Amino acid sequence: MPADPQRSATSGPPRGGSGTSAVEVRRSSRRSRTVSAYREGDRTIVLIPARMSEAEEQRWVGVMLDKLAAQESKKVLGDRELTERAERLSAQYFGGRARPASVRWVTNQNTRWGSCTPSEGSIRLSHRLQGMPEYVVDYVLCHELAHLLVPGHGPRFWRLLEAYPRTERARGYLEGVVAAARLPHLPDPRGE
Repeated sequence: MPADPQRSATSGPPRGGSGTSAVEVRRSSRRSRTVSAYREGDRTIVLIPARMSEAEEQRWVGVMLDKLAAQESKKVLGDRELTERAERLSAQYFGGRARPASVRWVTNQNTRWGSCTPSEGSIRLSHRLQGMPEYVVDYVLCHELAHLLVPGHGPRFWRLLEAYPRTERARGYLEGVVAAARLPHLPDPRGE
């Protein structure tokens, strides 16, 4: 790190919905062209060349926040984190009544996004969800958690699932993924 970087702080939530509260820009005379960024606690640190204008700084801060958000959305949760997430969702949307015995990723579900065996309390999510937006994974988890309380897909089940506010958006996303998979693959116009 340069001995004497110039620092400026930009408050407010960054783009990409990462949940961090502040952005700190560090200027360095040693840095000539490259821009980089990383998370440090609840802050995002953006490193830029000292010669950069205010407008360039603002543009690069936006670019780097978007890049970090994209990288973070691709991080794969392990089974332990998936279980913790299911417990938080159950507490938030179902009053903690849905208590799974196990939550895990599986690679043998290619026609469904998730499954639940209420008698065992087990929830399995398709590995195809990995890398999708968090709200989509959360929706599938909520869907399977709801099955721990109501086994079928009747009106009572859907009323219960209405507690999750992004249900329709997540369902639309998943429908789009299914539709895109059915599209014919067009040949490359360059013949490659």
